[in-house]
This record gives sequence, C-alpha cells and structure tokens, in this order.
Amino acid sequence: MPSDGPATFHDHFGELKDPRVERTRRHPLVNILFIAVCGVLCGADSFAAIHEFGDDRKTWLARFLDLSNGIPCEDTFRRVLARLEPAAFEKALLSWMRAVQEITESRLIAVDGKTLRGSYDRRDGKAAIHMVSAWATENKLSLGQVVVDEKSNEITAIPELLAVLELSGAIVTIDAMGCQREVAAKIRERGGDYVLAVKRNQPTLYERVREAIDEGLEQDAERIDEHGTDEKGHGRQEARTYAVFPAPAGIDPEGLWQDLFAVGVTFSERTDAQGHTSLEGRYYILSRQLSAKEFADAVRGHWSIENELHWQLDVSFREDACRVRTGHAAANMSVIRRFVLGSLKRETECRRGIDTKRLKCALSEEYREKVLFNA
Repeated sequence: MPSDGPATFHDHFGELKDPRVERTRRHPLVNILFIAVCGVLCGADSFAAIHEFGDDRKTWLARFLDLSNGIPCEDTFRRVLARLEPAAFEKALLSWMRAVQEITESRLIAVDGKTLRGSYDRRDGKAAIHMVSAWATENKLSLGQVVVDEKSNEITAIPELLAVLELSGAIVTIDAMGCQREVAAKIRERGGDYVLAVKRNQPTLYERVREAIDEGLEQDAERIDEHGTDEKGHGRQEARTYAVFPAPAGIDPEGLWQDLFAVGVTFSERTDAQGHTSLEGRYYILSRQLSAKEFADAVRGHWSIENELHWQLDVSFREDACRVRTGHAAANMSVIRRFVLGSLKRETECRRGIDTKRLKCALSEEYREKVLFNA
C-alpha cells in the first residue's frame, strides 16, 4: 500500500541537489518544490500565482513544511526552477509518486514530441523548446522527457530518453520520426519491444513492408488474424481494421533492424456527413508477434499521448501560452504540469474535467490530499 505522502515527499526530495549557494538558501528546497507542485495542482499557471497560492494556503502548507521563514516570493520560485536540473527533479517526482500511489508496471509506452510555443523569445533569438516525452498509456503517467537540442531533432533525443526509462516487458510505440535503427536497437537493449510507424521517410523499408502486407492479405481470409472497430462521432463514421503478419526475410535482408519480427497495418475507412468515403493505410514494424487485438491496443494507445497529454496540457494548463523562458524553468514547469495532469487523471471518483478537478483541489483540502497522497 502507498506510504504516508507528506513524509515521503521530504524523503524523495531531500537528496535533490540545491542549485543555490548556501548563503541564499532562506527557504528549504523542499518547500519551494512542494508549494510549486501544489500551486499548479490548484490552478496556478505562473510563478506569481504559485506564490499567491502559497500565501493563501499557508496554514495548510504548515502541516507539512517548516514555514518559519514564510512563503518564498515569486522571484525565488523563478530562480530555483530556472537552475534546477530537470532530469533529477523529474526522477525525484516520479519516485515520490510511486511511493504514494499504486502504479502498475507500464505495458504500453508512447513516445512523442511537443513544442512549448510560449518559450520562444524573439528578442534574445531563443528558439521555442521542443521536448520528447514518454507516456504510460494505462497509468496516465509521464515517465520522462528530454529537451531537444536547438541544433538537433527528435531523432537524436529519443535514444537519450529511452536510455533512462525502464522498458523491460513494455511495448514502445513511436511515430515515423522515431522509426530509426538506433531507436529500435535501444528499445531492445533496454528490454522492451517496439511498434514503429513506417512512412516514406524510410522509402526502402516502406516499400518492403507494403509489399509484405499485400502478400499477407492475399492469403485465405480465415488465415488472417485481424481486428476491427467501428466508431461514430463528430459527424463521421470510421471503421478501422488491424492485421499483423510475420515479417518475411525480404523485409530486412541486411539485418539492419534489430529483431524485426513482424509487420502490421491499419486501414481506416472514414465516411463524413456528406457521404464521402476515404480509405487510408498505415504501416508498422514490430519486434514481436502480437495478436491483431494487441496490435490495435498498441496503435490506438499511442494516440493517448496526443489526446490525453499534449492536448490536455494546452487546453487545461495553457502550456503553449506560458511565457516562462529562463534557464531550465520552462522544462521544470513542464515536468510539474505532466505530474499534476497524471495525478488528476488517475483520481477517478470525481467524474469531471481537469479544469474542474483543479478548481476542486483549490477549494477542498480533503480532495487536494486525495489527489496528492492517495489519502
């Protein structure tokens, strides 16, 4: 069972390296981080709002923190989060979350990138920060993220992220940008399996996979393992068909793709309100033979990183509008938002949207503690 939340927060964050010099440490680091997390949970989207939350909820915070020096000012939150190493902060936050909430092993992990558009600074010539995140689709949990170097792209950032994740037994899904031999090898090296989307950015592989799928579909219908879904919404009807086939030797005769074992396809037939129909096929390579149903779960699960993480961050947390830019501040605020979003999604007794749940956290100490500590 989860242990006592407030106590374990101190335990997990006590060893985090304080980026401040000794003489400027008026407020303990754990105070700054705990108030920042709670502030964002309760609707604060800026350092000023985080300070105001702390000032208004001083009595509640004093139950968990030593507030003998009061609540940190807005500039203190800004300076500390600008200097704090994001990877170490996220690791401590994830460790604390696992201690206070029951988290199952991640079977499906989606990896995708997102640009923090508000971090663009025209005056200083600073490009917007682009981050690659890993999302546990079943636990609604952000497992990690890395900032893409300005002079690089997702292709180099993805292996860096995978190197710090626990992937044993997991299926990792990535879109076509991450369909790279180094990425496939890193996933297998870390004990996971991959489902990678293949598009025309890999022309040779794409044509070989498409030909293998066409050959597989020429078999007797009874021999094809396929799974279908039908959905209606937004004025259209969509029927999807999923199928998986063992990869023939001709897929990778040079042996460049580590453990390429199967190929998969999804066909989407959409009919809009006017009766117009379109058919689209998407192709994948897999490192293990999945059933058509398992393949469908992996492919559909991948889109939760867009729908349940990235879209929600923009809509409920106004992430794209956030103008935080200094140092590591944008990355660390992103870490906090992802943690808070996952915590709110895993609390299922309140059947309301994220905005309403944040408001409820601000108004109710009992509900706030339930979300934070699984109380």
